[in-house]
Amino acid sequence: MRYACNELRDRLEGVNLEYGLIAERLGHSFSREIHALIGEYDYKMCELSKDELRDFILKKDFIGINVTIPYKKDVIPYLDGVCGAAKRIGSVNTVVNRGGKLYGYNTDYFGMRDLILHSKIDLKGKKTLILGTGGTSVMARAVAEDLGAKEVITVSRRESDSAITYDRACENHSDAEIIINTTPVGMYPDNYCDKNPLPIDLSVFKNLEGFVDAIFNPLRTAMAQKAAKMGAKAVGGLYMLVAQAVYASEIFRDVEIDKSEIERVYNEVYAMKENIALTGMPASGKTTAAKAVAELMGRKFVDTDSEIVKRTGKEITEIFRERGEKGFRELETEVIKDVSKQGGTVISTGGGAILKDENVEALKQNCKVFFLDRPLEWLRPTSDRPTASDFEAIKKRYEERYERYINTADVVIKPSEIPEETAKRIIERFRG
Repeated sequence: MRYACNELRDRLEGVNLEYGLIAERLGHSFSREIHALIGEYDYKMCELSKDELRDFILKKDFIGINVTIPYKKDVIPYLDGVCGAAKRIGSVNTVVNRGGKLYGYNTDYFGMRDLILHSKIDLKGKKTLILGTGGTSVMARAVAEDLGAKEVITVSRRESDSAITYDRACENHSDAEIIINTTPVGMYPDNYCDKNPLPIDLSVFKNLEGFVDAIFNPLRTAMAQKAAKMGAKAVGGLYMLVAQAVYASEIFRDVEIDKSEIERVYNEVYAMKENIALTGMPASGKTTAAKAVAELMGRKFVDTDSEIVKRTGKEITEIFRERGEKGFRELETEVIKDVSKQGGTVISTGGGAILKDENVEALKQNCKVFFLDRPLEWLRPTSDRPTASDFEAIKKRYEERYERYINTADVVIKPSEIPEETAKRIIERFRG
């Protein structure tokens, strides 16, 4: 959106914050919740167009702000000084107002450094690839060099004096041991690879030991999941986001914060954002248990089968008759992808949801997956479940799917006959 001069001035008159975050788009951000856990100060979110940035900064009507995409370089000309790592990197994510003078810092550097150290990913003597060429890429290079990486190579879609292409990286540097992703591929709301394919084929990197993702939303991107399946230690960017926020808060308020606060806030935010997803056979009690979990935890509840009925206006049996199982599964995947993007949700899935890798990968982005392992003899057929309408059908599905349920779950729960007791077991394991 663009504003004429008078409209722009009037809009900025209404922008009033002491502490906050500025960006072009902020729908993906967790920063307000993070700063609320760090200290008792009002931290606001402020979306600005490029036309608004200059006037907002020069108005200086703030104490401290964070800056994110795409303004980390754009703010520099309006500052009175650029300090520490920000000067070396040429990118600012933290601005503090000291008596009308604006100073820029880069706390992302310390966030990325702490993320790598916390994850025990050792860069010393390792060949490291950095995907992307923006300000975060330059920062990640500085961190990798400081942590002793043997060789640091920047990878981009276009070759330049400072970067090679993805194809060249795969052909000439398949022995890389560490990959750091600083691209936005896989970031909310474009979580899935059907629209934005992975920029690089990770499978060619047979020596991959560590994968570090700057993306924090979702908690585990498709690339991070792929790296983990290959046996690499793969971490998302939430710890980095929390750590940089703690360092920024120190600068804003000119205080020293015990660094144990990073771990505390990270754990709280992770638990707040991670979903609980229940899988299991039809009639295993997933919906009842999930509702009980949601009620006990004060969370939103979603049943994927009910959501399909709501969206189509048709019962499951009717969808099976009209579209067949294949058509139903396509609708199921669409719903799972949508609801798993949400944070702090309890999700009850259909009995066959785990049959598609696509569904499992979507759930794993933001969910801890619990398999309700109810014994076969406890399962009862019902007419509204097309693949489990009689006991023989249930037995067949159980034998076909059991191993898949086990292999796709993060936690296996033996349910109680009392739903609230099952819910308490799930919550205990989730928090543990």
